[in-house]
Amino acid sequence: MTRKVGIVTFPGSLDDADASRAVRLAGATPVPLWHADPDLHGVDAVILPGGFSYGDYLRCGAIARFSPVMTALLPAARSGLPVLGICNGFQILCEAHLLPGALTRNEGLRFVNREVMVKIEGSKTPWTAGYASGDEITLVLKSGVGAYVADEATIAGLEAAGRIVARYVGGNPNGSVHAIAGVASEAGNVVGLMPHPEHAVDGLVGAGVGGRGFFTSIMTSVLTA
Repeated sequence: MTRKVGIVTFPGSLDDADASRAVRLAGATPVPLWHADPDLHGVDAVILPGGFSYGDYLRCGAIARFSPVMTALLPAARSGLPVLGICNGFQILCEAHLLPGALTRNEGLRFVNREVMVKIEGSKTPWTAGYASGDEITLVLKSGVGAYVADEATIAGLEAAGRIVARYVGGNPNGSVHAIAGVASEAGNVVGLMPHPEHAVDGLVGAGVGGRGFFTSIMTSVLTA
């Protein structure tokens, strides 16, 4: 049976179409989820895509966190539904307290838009199960508010529990603490990632196919769940 992955569109989302294409390439069916609809329509997983939800007013993700679709997503995520937040989606997950920490302005207050190398460290999530720990892949980073921060105790806990999903290698492009590019929830089903895997799924264009594993991993995970 074909699995369904919900792609949420907020006012200001930019990468929902790219995420949908990545899901189709992985063999799943993308299901559009509108921000004002408090119904997940029976999807097997959800992606919060990149962009500037609600114009990034107040703080990035601060308003999206209270959107009607999130009233359904929060309890579903806490009950085990796989959720991936990419860039602005990562910011929303932190604002919603599904993930610890916060995203702040990049070091040097510069918008970063380039390919980056990341190392997969947390391969025990539904979104990274297709990678081996230590795999290095090229993704695309495009954000001005992408520096991950958290207090020392939180960072120590993430490190000890193996909840650092990915780390920048060959440099720290935005000043994230410990070069963190992505983290997972305590249960592992919720993942936030600042660089974009959906822009690295086609060998003909862009950064190659290193990001495809995030979408093929979720197919395997939901099929065996």
